[in-house]
Amino acid sequence: MGFVDEAKFFVKAGDGGNGCVSFRREKFVPKGGPNGGDGGKGGDVLLRADRSLRSLIDFRYKSHFKGLAGIGGQGSDKHGRSGGDCVVRVPVGSLIKDAETGAMLVDLTKDGQTFCAAEGGRGGLGNARFATSTNRTPRKATPGQPGEERWLLIELKLLADVGLIGLPNAGKSTLLSKLSAANPKIAPYPFTTLEPQLGVLSFKFIDPCIIADIPGLIKGAHQGVGLGHQFLRHIERTSILLHLIDAAGEGERPYEDYLTLASELAAYKQELFARRHVIVLNKIDLIDAQRLDQVKEQFADLDLPLLAVSADEGDGLESLRELLGDLLERQRAEARHDLSGE
Repeated sequence: MGFVDEAKFFVKAGDGGNGCVSFRREKFVPKGGPNGGDGGKGGDVLLRADRSLRSLIDFRYKSHFKGLAGIGGQGSDKHGRSGGDCVVRVPVGSLIKDAETGAMLVDLTKDGQTFCAAEGGRGGLGNARFATSTNRTPRKATPGQPGEERWLLIELKLLADVGLIGLPNAGKSTLLSKLSAANPKIAPYPFTTLEPQLGVLSFKFIDPCIIADIPGLIKGAHQGVGLGHQFLRHIERTSILLHLIDAAGEGERPYEDYLTLASELAAYKQELFARRHVIVLNKIDLIDAQRLDQVKEQFADLDLPLLAVSADEGDGLESLRELLGDLLERQRAEARHDLSGE
């Protein structure tokens, strides 16, 4: 089953209801006036951002969305009821584009933000609308207008709260499997262009988060080398970046690996350094305590949280979980504060 970060779907708004031709039929009024009502408006197709959604997997099972048609008008000046809207929930962070032109239509960045993807057709006019002083018995009504329809593309950039970044063989997949092994998994879902692994990281006192290992970052990625931009674009909205470093490398290799990661991020988008960053030294089971101290010393000048773990053996993982929980709780508190405007 494939996890998709891009999907194509069809939207069709409801058609407007037809106007009605009708005349008053009353005793002692042999030629009653027109009383045909208007048709109802067709239902819109609305896209609504929902922060509880984390993926586009639902679009694999349904790709056509339609608003309801408006009801036709009736006699006695009864107007038809408008058709119900079709509300499509999408994850926060979804980019919506026109499939034919590629033009970006909206970037749904806030929970509850709504975009009208297809507008319902107008209802037709009943014959009561066409009565004039010279034509008191019009037999004319107009049909409802068709609702808008089109194919759209949706692209999701926000994949996870925590993103694992590291050079190949740093141990990201192993770390992810150990952190989320006891939790229900969202992954593995292959992307259309990458194959990241996603997992749910649970905590004792706060809501769980999504953690993602997205492979593909190598030297020159910002220039398109390897998976290049296809990797980097998927971490643009990841709020915490966890740099996983192979501590078993010889000499200055661990710090050089970090510099490679940092330079690729900076070359792609400087704003990525405004995120929270954590450095995790992995594979400490392969080195002795003296070498671990030497590796830690290489990172002494960086003002970033530094932890040492063995993803394979499980050492240090509980401390990492606690740190991530603290960072997420602080971040969520700041987000609530921003929303309240205080």
